[in-house]
Amino acid sequence: MARVVDVQGDEKDPERLGLLVLCPVPESVPRARRWFRKFTAHEELDCSIDDCVLLVSELVTNAIRYGSAEGIWRVRVEWYRVGQSLRVHVHNPGLPAGIRLRSPAADEAHGRGLLIVDTVCDEWWSGPSPYGGTVVVFVMYKAFGSSR
Repeated sequence: MARVVDVQGDEKDPERLGLLVLCPVPESVPRARRWFRKFTAHEELDCSIDDCVLLVSELVTNAIRYGSAEGIWRVRVEWYRVGQSLRVHVHNPGLPAGIRLRSPAADEAHGRGLLIVDTVCDEWWSGPSPYGGTVVVFVMYKAFGSSR
């Protein structure tokens, strides 16, 4: 199980590799998967891109489903290189207090997104977004070879 930590832990300076800004509509989920895969293709990641795309999909879905704001709002997806790790941030205007792991019943249709994130990534956390609202972050260790 991934370790959940506080936001803004001690780390090296992150190098931003990409950014997506999405409308909070269901059609943005496959768009996020497609664009994340396209924009990271040249990075030659050592971790599973399919796993990363799955996690982006889960977090964008949650951001759209649970984000809320008065007026127009967007879901923001950013990804960074931090040393050899890939770190992905998904921001939405919802409240940070609502982020929690659930244990849904077998017949429940929803509630497994963060369980998937917790199982697949090496580390994740949530907290206040610097843009207002909430950010959920996942990290894949050793995503980049040491040759870079």
